[in-house]
Amino acid sequence: MNKDEVETKRDDPKIDKMLQPFYEFVKIESSGGLVLILATIIALIWANSPWGYVYEAFKNIPVTVGVGNFVLSKPSILWINDGLMAVFFFLVGLEIKREVMVGELNSFRQASLPIFAAIGGMVVPALVYALINAGTNSADGWGIPMATDIAFSLGVLSILGDRVPLSLKIFLTAIAIVDDIGAILVIAIFYSSGISLWILGLGMLFFVCMILLNRLGVRHPLPYLFFGFLMWLAFLKSGVHATVAGVLAAMTIPSSTMICCADFLGSMRGHLMEYELGGDKNAITLSNKQMLSALGNMNRDVLMASPPLKRIEHNLHYYVAFGIMPIFALANAGINFSAEGGGVDVFHPVSLGIFFGLIVGKVSGICLASWLAIKSGMAEMPHSLMPGHFLGVSLLAGIGFTMSMFITTLAWDTSSPFIVDAKFSILTASAVAGVLGFLVLRSCPLATDCAK
Repeated sequence: MNKDEVETKRDDPKIDKMLQPFYEFVKIESSGGLVLILATIIALIWANSPWGYVYEAFKNIPVTVGVGNFVLSKPSILWINDGLMAVFFFLVGLEIKREVMVGELNSFRQASLPIFAAIGGMVVPALVYALINAGTNSADGWGIPMATDIAFSLGVLSILGDRVPLSLKIFLTAIAIVDDIGAILVIAIFYSSGISLWILGLGMLFFVCMILLNRLGVRHPLPYLFFGFLMWLAFLKSGVHATVAGVLAAMTIPSSTMICCADFLGSMRGHLMEYELGGDKNAITLSNKQMLSALGNMNRDVLMASPPLKRIEHNLHYYVAFGIMPIFALANAGINFSAEGGGVDVFHPVSLGIFFGLIVGKVSGICLASWLAIKSGMAEMPHSLMPGHFLGVSLLAGIGFTMSMFITTLAWDTSSPFIVDAKFSILTASAVAGVLGFLVLRSCPLATDCAK
């Protein structure tokens, strides 16, 4: 070990070494799904423990926010489902906008296969549920088996590593994004009630203000946060579900840069030279105005060269994956299986409709729609994919979990007897779909073999 290496070892902050396992954990694609599973297990154990009454009390803690006459008071479960989930859907909106602009949904030819697959994977499960629940009071739950949990499905896929081709991961991601678009439309159109047009119009006025901010070149997030909050509040009071405001807000976030690549490189070279000439490389920069000025200019140019949409999406992802979604699962996944808690009827039309919708409906819908799109010439079969890949990925798309549970909270009131059956069926179907999807894809030839 030479002197330079010794100095490097000596200069490494101890905190970085302590946090290194955490950094590596965050980088794992499936870690968000693992945290969701842990939160779900905790919720189930808590709800069925002697302290189950504490779990119910936790969901109904009154939370009041406001000043003077402007007060908003809701139980904690509604703050989670209406407030935190609006942030989740804001992130979903950012992902949709990015995919449409530069991703897999950038052109119809490129996006046609996942679009047709996603539509089939939404329509057929809804029909399966509707047929089983036709003429019953539970018919409103048809939107529950339409959903796909992208975190869980991609988490299972990532466990397979190099056994699956990259094109399959892209295909599943695109399906999930289109599925999210469908879920947003279903929530806005079918699961909103008692709409107040003038309050909705006020919310749309705030939306227009955010569009104007974009047009005027405003890139700082605070003005968007201010008007986005006002739009969320208006949608909350209008009868249109508040999560729709999160998606609309995401559409207004700037996606362009303020400086081109050549200008950025030239400017950064000048700043680096200014920093180098500012003083001794080993000197403390706190009192060196020239070096501090160069650092400030570099930071400004980096912000100008990076799209706010991508920057916000990247920073928000960790809070959603490791904060918002686990909290949602903790608050919504707790099912009391005892008779006192309402029990579970696995043969109820709700249970059967959701289970067969997610398992049978998703598989048949995605596979049939993909086959029709390819045979009709409207889409091309990716060269690295095989029929087994379509079967496996359609099973993984049957992992509804958090998205299905969220739609469950919209389909019926919290006191509805269908809630427990629906949540139990969602958990069961998601587990079965995940295991079967993993086994099917595990049995497919290696990705390198598929490419030959």
